[in-house]
Amino acid sequence: MPFGSFVALGDSFTEGIGDPHPDGTYRGWADRFARYLAAASPGLTYANLAVRGKLLGQVIDEQVPAAARLRPDLASIAAGGNDLLRPGADPDALAASFERAVAALRAAGSTVMLFTGFDPDGFPVIRLVRGKVAAYNAQLRQIAQRHGCLHVDLWSMRVLADPREWCPDRLHLSPDGHRRVALRACEVAGVPTPADWRELLPAQAAAGWLTARRQDMSWARGYAAPWLGRRLRGISSGDGIRPKRPELVRL
Repeated sequence: MPFGSFVALGDSFTEGIGDPHPDGTYRGWADRFARYLAAASPGLTYANLAVRGKLLGQVIDEQVPAAARLRPDLASIAAGGNDLLRPGADPDALAASFERAVAALRAAGSTVMLFTGFDPDGFPVIRLVRGKVAAYNAQLRQIAQRHGCLHVDLWSMRVLADPREWCPDRLHLSPDGHRRVALRACEVAGVPTPADWRELLPAQAAAGWLTARRQDMSWARGYAAPWLGRRLRGISSGDGIRPKRPELVRL
């Protein structure tokens, strides 16, 4: 499709956490996708409003109005994952809110690209929310159909079940994971790419049981405990963080 402008909305996934530039800023799937899109649509303008740690309600309140004001040809939205990690999250209520966001973006004249979530089955602790993620995804698929959205199905990307596609925190994609999601988004949008996201990783011997448990303990101390501490104190990793590309700017 001929898109002249693109705005990305969401949380750390779309901000690009896990895929750093040498200067410490983040790239991520959306920046990579915008580069591919610009190659197919010279003169493309691009904004990225995503901020790490944002809940769906914050994305709707803070980012959707800004994106609607920009009136891009294409708007991507991936949100709700941070909500699902919290006790008591209701996938049906989240989906109803998500649909209102999609309707607002469509009313602004944008084609919407939405994402259904990853399968967390391969990760300890996080796999406990797998049922909620599946239920939320089922609702998002219906929303995509009702509103004529482009749908990037992350759950079906089995290559992302490999731990090497993730950062040590097990919450954010590695640089190669972001690269593969960008290629998948291009496939959905009909944008030419030089590679296939399905390409297999080199074979690697599986870690032994004891090694895997040591890795789990290291993860719990280094990442899970600090995350829980922030939740208890009401602190978000996105507090004080501004969007990295708040306005449509040519690449």
